[in-house]
Amino acid sequence: MLTSLALIFLVGLSMAGIIQQLKLPRIIGMLITGIVVGPYVFNWLDPSILSISAELRQMALIIILLKAGLSLNLSDLKKVGRPAVMMSFVPASFEILGYVLVAPHLLGVNIMEAAVMGAVLGAVSPAVVVPRMVQLMETGYGTQKGIPQMILAGASCDDIFVIVLFTTFTGMAQGGNPQLMDFVNIPVSIVLGVALGAVVGWLLSRFFETAYAHQHCVRNSTKVIIVLGVSFTLMAVETWLEGIVSVSGLLAVVSMACVLKIKSPAFVSKRLSEKFGKLWIAAEVILFVLVGAAVDIRYTMSAGGAAVLMILCALVFRAVGVCLCVAGTKLTRKERLFCVIAYLPKATVQAAIGSVPLAMGLPCGQIVLSVAVLGILITAPLGAIGMDAAYRKLLTRENLEE
Repeated sequence: MLTSLALIFLVGLSMAGIIQQLKLPRIIGMLITGIVVGPYVFNWLDPSILSISAELRQMALIIILLKAGLSLNLSDLKKVGRPAVMMSFVPASFEILGYVLVAPHLLGVNIMEAAVMGAVLGAVSPAVVVPRMVQLMETGYGTQKGIPQMILAGASCDDIFVIVLFTTFTGMAQGGNPQLMDFVNIPVSIVLGVALGAVVGWLLSRFFETAYAHQHCVRNSTKVIIVLGVSFTLMAVETWLEGIVSVSGLLAVVSMACVLKIKSPAFVSKRLSEKFGKLWIAAEVILFVLVGAAVDIRYTMSAGGAAVLMILCALVFRAVGVCLCVAGTKLTRKERLFCVIAYLPKATVQAAIGSVPLAMGLPCGQIVLSVAVLGILITAPLGAIGMDAAYRKLLTRENLEE
């Protein structure tokens, strides 16, 4: 396992550096590293590390969500209002609709199989989007109109919505019937996740404040470990309550970090955010190299041009959904274009659930996995490059020195 970790860090960072010199996003180098050293090309990674790949990817995602929560200004988010709520489900719904309408003609699947495919491909990647929105919030680009805050909040909820639909559609594809509770669980999961995180965040802030009042000063490094431990527990609560009540662990983590920021002194939340930013340097490498390792490059050959055309058609549907969300707002055309670009990338959710239909024995399993792999390879670099290249041109920078 140590050799595999050495490969992940050293080769991943080296490739990221090389790609960065070519003026491309670092994640492309990490994804390429994962594909090359992964089990489907050279197979240099230890099976033990691959067996916990999903958990390691989740840990990395928690770290960047904590940094996002500690950077999120709720007063700015309130200014956005309706569009932030719509961004959590409208673009994904439009993309799924695109698959339902077009996939049967392009890929020869039936409508139910097309819905399963759309649910796999419908989620935006928080691993690609969230770090960039955090960077924009820190540098002041688009923050005056709450653009990065809106995208960050929407992307966090978008995944929950899509995963619930995926569970419903795969059940229907296996011959089951959709249950009303499957759809009721979507808002329930969001509300309970936010509420749970808010309560835990308040309790944590009181704990740190009480410790300080009694002259038991908790070091920032220790606070980071405590916050991480609590975050892992919140993610576990989602699993513990599965089948009883639906709770979003990811939203609970973000909500906890937001409340911790509100209740803590400004310098404390800033130091914590900086600490998690440093942790993200290592977590980012682990996340994207292991996402790349989950990509079976052989399936891209079997998918063909029809799958590429399907992905591009679905992105058009998604873009229409994003435009509908920001219609009637004060955003300029350039700012709306940036919102469309920011909602293109896919990676983590597709890597996590792309192979599930195949494992379930669904007839569409092979083609769904093929399209999911291509979706990652096309949209993750496309969205990342687009955001990195366009934010200075499309967004207005707020003066942070006031």
